[in-house]
Amino acid sequence: MGTLIILLVFVLFLAAIFTGGYNRRYLERARESWLWGWITTVDHKKIGIMYVTAGGLFFLIGGLEALLMRLQLMFPNNDFISGDIYNQLLSMHGTTMIFLVSLPLLFGLMNVVVPLQIGARDVAFPFLNALGFWLYFAGGLLLNLSWLFGGAPDAGWTNYATLALPEYSPGPGVNYYVMGLQITGIGTLMSGINFLVTIINMRTPGMTYLRMPLFTWSAFVASALILFTFPPLTAGLFMMMFDRLFGTHFFAVAGGGNVTIWQHIFWIFGHPEVYILVLPAFGVFSDVFSTFSRKRLFGYTSMVFALVAIGFLGFMVWVHHMFTVGLGPVANTIFAIATMAIAVPTGIKVFNWIFTMWGGRIRFSTPMLFANGFLVVFVMGGVTGVMLAVVPANFQFHDSYFVVAHFHYVLIGGTILGSFAGIYYWWPKMFGRMLSEQLGKWHFWPFYIGFHLTFFPQHWLGLYGMPRRVYTWMPGYDLELGNLLSSIGAILMTISLFFFLYNVIWSFTKGEKAGSDPWDGRTLEWTVSSPPPEYNFAQLPRVRGLDPLWVEKSAGNGEMQPAEPLGPIHMPNPNHLPFLMSLGFFISGFGFVFQSIQVGVLGLVLVVVTLFIRSFEEDHGYHIQPEELQTKGV
Repeated sequence: MGTLIILLVFVLFLAAIFTGGYNRRYLERARESWLWGWITTVDHKKIGIMYVTAGGLFFLIGGLEALLMRLQLMFPNNDFISGDIYNQLLSMHGTTMIFLVSLPLLFGLMNVVVPLQIGARDVAFPFLNALGFWLYFAGGLLLNLSWLFGGAPDAGWTNYATLALPEYSPGPGVNYYVMGLQITGIGTLMSGINFLVTIINMRTPGMTYLRMPLFTWSAFVASALILFTFPPLTAGLFMMMFDRLFGTHFFAVAGGGNVTIWQHIFWIFGHPEVYILVLPAFGVFSDVFSTFSRKRLFGYTSMVFALVAIGFLGFMVWVHHMFTVGLGPVANTIFAIATMAIAVPTGIKVFNWIFTMWGGRIRFSTPMLFANGFLVVFVMGGVTGVMLAVVPANFQFHDSYFVVAHFHYVLIGGTILGSFAGIYYWWPKMFGRMLSEQLGKWHFWPFYIGFHLTFFPQHWLGLYGMPRRVYTWMPGYDLELGNLLSSIGAILMTISLFFFLYNVIWSFTKGEKAGSDPWDGRTLEWTVSSPPPEYNFAQLPRVRGLDPLWVEKSAGNGEMQPAEPLGPIHMPNPNHLPFLMSLGFFISGFGFVFQSIQVGVLGLVLVVVTLFIRSFEEDHGYHIQPEELQTKGV
C-alpha cells in the first residue's frame, strides 16, 4: 500500500513538472475536454456549481445517516443498529451536515452570485478560489472514506476530549476527523479571504457599500467571521492530532492537559460558525422576499447594521454551550446576557422581512415558499434559543433532545431552507433552464411537514428526559409516540428529496429555457444572459442606486448603462495545480490517519512541489478582444 502511494506521488510529481506553463493551446485543451475543463477551471461560476454539486452529494450521505439513526430510534429496545455503529452515524451526520453540506451549499451560491451582484468579472484570486474548492472536496472525501477503511469517527461531531483521545477511541476514526477537517478548513479560510478582497476591491463603479444587495452583505460578514473563527479550530485540530499521533498532552489530564481547553477552542469557532451558516441564508431570503414582493427591502440600512451586529455579537456567546461545565456564575451571567442580546438584531431582520411583504404584490413561487417557511421555523428556533440562554433552565435542558430540536430548527430552518430557496431562485441563472414549479411545491410541502413532524416532538422528548446520543431507549417513559412521529417525519423528508432530484433531471431534459431575467429581478445578476458568459459583463455596468436593475427599469431603460467603453477583457487561465495540490494534502492526510509518517511527508512533498512550480509559473492569463465579443452577439 505504501509503495503504491509513493509511486503515485512520483508520477504526480512528474506530471506537475511537465504540464506546468500556459499557452493558448493549453486553454483550448481545457475548453475541448469536458472533464479536464472542470478539473482545471478557475471560473467562479463553475466552481460555484461544483460546490453545490459536492454539497448535494454529501447532503445525501448525511441524510442517509440521519435516516438510519431515526429508524433505530423508532421503537424501544430496537436492535437494528449496534451502539458502536450508531455512535459513528451520529458523529458523521453532524460533521457532514455542518462542515460538508451547509457551508459548501451556501459557498456555491456565493461563488456564482456575489461577483455578478457587484458587477465584477471574476473573484479577486481565481487560482485560490479553485484551490479552496479542491481542498474542501479532498477533506470531505478523506473524512467519508473512514466508512470503508478502519471505521468512522465515533466521539460526536464536537469531538470532545477525552472521548476523542486514544484511550477511549483507539481506532483511526478520530484521525479521519482531525485530518479531514484540517484540510477542509484550510480551503474554507482561503475562500473567506477571497470573498473579502473581492467585495472590497472589485465592485463596479457606483456600487457603494450601502448599495450592495443583502446577499453580498451577508457573504461579506460571513467571510469576516471565517477569517477569525477557523484559525482557532485549525489550532485545536492540530493539537488534537499531536495528542493522538505523537503522544503530546494538550488535552490528556494524566499528562497535565486540560479537557476544558478543547471545549473553549471548539466553541470559539463553533458558535460563530452558526452565523457563518445562517447569515448567507439571511441574504438569500432578503433577495427573495424583495423580488417576489416586488418591493424594495424594508429598512435596508437597519438590515445591514443588524447583519454586522450579529457578526460582532456572535463572538461573545460561545460559553452558553458550556453553562454546565462549572465556569462560575459571573461567566455564565455575562454570556447569558450576550446570548439574549443577539436576539435583538435577529428580531429586527424578521420584522423587516414581514414589512417587506406587507402591501407587496406577492408571488408564491417555490423560492418564496421556502422563504416564508423559514420565517416560522427560525422564529421557533430563536425562541427555544432564548430559553436555553436562561442558565437555570439550561441546566435542565442540557444534553437532552430539547437541544437537538432547537439547533435543527435553527440550522435546517435557516441554512437548508435557505440553500433550497437560493438554488430554486438562482438555478435559471446557473444553468439557463427553469425548474418545475409543480415539482418544486411537491418538494417543499413534504419536506416542510416532515421537518416539523421530525423535530417538534423532540422538544417534548427532551422535556420528558430523553438524553442525546443514546442509541436505544426503554418503554414506559412516554417516549413511544414522540419517537415514532419523529422517525415518520424523517422518512417524509427523505421522500421529498426524490421530488427535488427528479426536478433537477426534468430541468436538464425538459426545462423551459430561462431568459436573462425570469423572475423580474432587481439586482445586477439578472442583467446578463443565463447562464452568464465566462467574462460576466462585456462592459462593467454603472450603478445609480440600490436595486440597480430596478432603478433602470423604473427609469424606462431597457438595460444597464455601461461604465466603460468596449475593450479587451482580461481573463485568468485554467490551472491544474489546485487539483494536484489538494491531492497532495489528501495523500498526506491519509498517511497520517494510519500513522505512516513516510506517506504523510510524501504527500506534503507534492504540495511543496506544486507551490514551487506555481511560484515560477508565468501565467498572465489571456484577453478576449472586442472582435470576439461582437461575433458572440454582444
